[in-house]
Amino acid sequence: MPLSLEKTPSSLWILTDGKAGDVAQCRGVAEALGAPFEERQVAPRAPFSWFMPFGPIDLRERETCPGSPIAPPYPDIVIASGRRTVAYLRRVKRLSGGRTFTVFLKDPRTGPDAADLIWVPEHDKLRGRNVLVTPTSPHRFSAAKLAELRRQQAADIDSLLRPRVAVLVGGDSRHHRFSEDDQSRLLNGLRELAHTSNVHFMITASRRTPAGLAYGLAGLAKSGDHLYWTGEEPNPYGLFLSKADAIIATADSTNMIGEATATGKPVHVFEPGGGHDKITRFLGTLRRLGVIHPFPGPLKTTTYEPIDATPAIVQRILSDFSAFRQNQNNAQMGQPGHVNAGT
Repeated sequence: MPLSLEKTPSSLWILTDGKAGDVAQCRGVAEALGAPFEERQVAPRAPFSWFMPFGPIDLRERETCPGSPIAPPYPDIVIASGRRTVAYLRRVKRLSGGRTFTVFLKDPRTGPDAADLIWVPEHDKLRGRNVLVTPTSPHRFSAAKLAELRRQQAADIDSLLRPRVAVLVGGDSRHHRFSEDDQSRLLNGLRELAHTSNVHFMITASRRTPAGLAYGLAGLAKSGDHLYWTGEEPNPYGLFLSKADAIIATADSTNMIGEATATGKPVHVFEPGGGHDKITRFLGTLRRLGVIHPFPGPLKTTTYEPIDATPAIVQRILSDFSAFRQNQNNAQMGQPGHVNAGT
C-alpha cells in the first residue's frame, strides 16, 4: 500500500540533552508546526559523551533498553538540537527504515548529511542544499503570541509609566565573562538612562547572572519605579517583551537577542568581556539591518519590521516533508523520484 501523502506531520519528537536554549528553539518550531509532540532527552555517559557528535550512542540508551529516549514507535518528524543528539538522530533515521524525516537545529558539526534538513543562523558557516539559513534563531514568540500577551492584563507592568524598557540579562558563558567592571558599566548605564530619559525598567536575570550583578539589578529596581523578576512563577519574560517600548539585552545570548528582534522594537545590546567570531558576525548582521544599537547609549525610538525565523523554518520543514513523503511513495510504487528533499 502506498504511503500516505500527508503534507503535514501527525506526530513529532523533540530530541535534546535538556539545555534550555536548545529546548526553547525546538519547542518554538514544534508548536508552530501544530502537530502533537513529545519531548525526549538524551543523557549519554562517559566515555560515550566524549565522542559526541560522532557517536556511538550510550549503550544504556539503546532503543531496546527501559526508558530509552529513542524507543519506538517512531514519529513522522524528529526535531533535534545539541551535539549530543546527533548520533541518536542518525540512529532513529535508520531504525525507522528511513521513514522519519529528521530536522537538526544549528550546526551538527558533522556536515550537512546529519539530517534531512538543517537550520543554521547566518553567522554559522555550514551551507548545503538541505541547509536553511536565517539571520536569527527560532523561538516561541510569534507575532500572534506577542499580540496575545500585549492584550493580557498584568497590573504591575501596565501600571508602569512609559517608556517601558525590558532589560534581559544573561551571564557568564563559554565566550563571555561579566567582570566587575562590566557589571558596573551595565548598572551605571541603566541608572543613567533612568535618570536622563525617565524610563521604567522590567528586568529579568538568568541562572548564569553573577550574584553581584543580580544584587545590583534588584537594588536598582527597588530604587525607583521598576520591576525585577526574582525567579518565581509565572515567568513574565514574554510579557516584558510584548509590553516593552525598547529592549536592552546582553550579548552572551543570541537566543535572547533573536527573541527581542521579533518585537520590532529597538534593541540595545550590552557587550561584556570576551566574545566569539560567530557572535560578532551575528551582531554585525543585525547592526547593518538597523535593528540593534550599543548600550550604554541613548534610548532609540526607531522601529523595524519584526524578524522571526520560525515561520520560514516551519514552511521549509513542511515543504521538504511533503516532498520527502512523495519520494517515498514513488519509490514504493517503483516510480522514479521527481523531487529532492535533502539526504
